[in-house]
Amino acid sequence: MKLTPEQRIQLHGFNNLTKSLSFNMYDVCYTRTKEEREAYIAYIDEQYNSDRLTNILETVSGIIGAHVLNIAKQDYEPQGASVTLLVSEGPVIGGPNESFEESPGPLPDSVVMHLDKSHITVHTYPEYHPKEGISTFRADIDVSTCGEISPLKALNYLIHSFDTDIMTLDYRVRGFTRDINGYKLFIDHDINSIQNYIPKKESLLYDMIDVNIYQENMFHTKCRLKQFDLNNYLFGYTKEELTHKEQQEITEKLKTEMDEIFYGKNIRS
Repeated sequence: MKLTPEQRIQLHGFNNLTKSLSFNMYDVCYTRTKEEREAYIAYIDEQYNSDRLTNILETVSGIIGAHVLNIAKQDYEPQGASVTLLVSEGPVIGGPNESFEESPGPLPDSVVMHLDKSHITVHTYPEYHPKEGISTFRADIDVSTCGEISPLKALNYLIHSFDTDIMTLDYRVRGFTRDINGYKLFIDHDINSIQNYIPKKESLLYDMIDVNIYQENMFHTKCRLKQFDLNNYLFGYTKEELTHKEQQEITEKLKTEMDEIFYGKNIRS
């Protein structure tokens, strides 16, 4: 629903629809030894420590036009980190119909519209398979806003902020607001798919599956990287140092791991 200023629905009070985006990403790596596994997890913990995650979330806050009220952050032992930002309405920059356009958001220096009583969180989960040499890094980011702006406008930036093999994206609009006549509005913009908010250049890199429940204003998209280069999944060495048989075995393990994550079920017996 792309509206001109004259066409915008007149509301009774503040737009209190809650729009929530859950961005769930996975990075997969093959680690041959305990030392490699520990080095990988140490690298991830440094690369995505609470300070860097805070910077990412503060940029997200800027993209959606929010003012940061409070920051809580924590680096955990032995691994992982969490950051939570409480945010409120920030300065309004840009035209009033900008937030209704179903298209990728900025990267990252324009912002739009109002929001209040909102939050942005991230939690990280480095882990590993006990037997097969697979290490994974998962990050869960939730952006919840009230008002006209959709957190999907920050999706473009989030994709660029993480090295992502697999993404699981959920978007939901909850609650209702009222127009000046008291008529309830359970959504204030048209949306066909989360895919429409992923830039074309990035969307071509992924196989994507949608599961949408339009009548409930719930949208779900899963993305898996199409191209596979074994060198991108080895930590500290290249495939040229492996035998052909080792390359095949490691490739099979990695692809099985990614299949299980993407389809949400165990394939290995």
